[in-house]
Amino acid sequence: MVEQRLAGPIIRVSIMTMILGGLLYPLAATGISQLLMPERANGSLIYENGHPVGSALIGQNVQDPALFHGRVSAIEYDAAASGSNNYAPSNPELIKRVEGTLQEWKKENPSVPLNQVPMDLMTDSGSGLDPHISPEAALAQVDRIAEATSISKSRLKELIVDHTEGKEWGFLGERRVNVLLLNLALKKE
Repeated sequence: MVEQRLAGPIIRVSIMTMILGGLLYPLAATGISQLLMPERANGSLIYENGHPVGSALIGQNVQDPALFHGRVSAIEYDAAASGSNNYAPSNPELIKRVEGTLQEWKKENPSVPLNQVPMDLMTDSGSGLDPHISPEAALAQVDRIAEATSISKSRLKELIVDHTEGKEWGFLGERRVNVLLLNLALKKE
């Protein structure tokens, strides 16, 4: 049992730690973030006509054939449940899901041979919320969108090029396209 003379210092240190770690540090971090990068600190929200339509950091479940579709999500795009099943390539559940995704892809995009479907459209991201696809994945959807919208394929390809982001700091990651930003630009056409 703790000696009586140690109880006071232990309680004071505990209270001080709670105040520093539970109150002052979060307030300081939030304040600095709001000053240095307010857009990111507020969730990188994207607005259309003054109303938030999503975040540049979280993918959305797009079903409209006239819009670009993002990656498959193992968590149904629920940001509260971020994560992935992390199945091995030989796992029957993964094989079943990928086969189903391929069949759905073929119905929606009959002009693209199955062996040319970009892998990122068939697989989950680590978080299940990835808002980006590869430029190749966006290009693979051009025929379907051109047919659904009557926008020329060349204009759709221009939109993809205009919305392709480079590697982070010039060398990290891959080139990518934010699906939400691309779809908002597409809706303005």
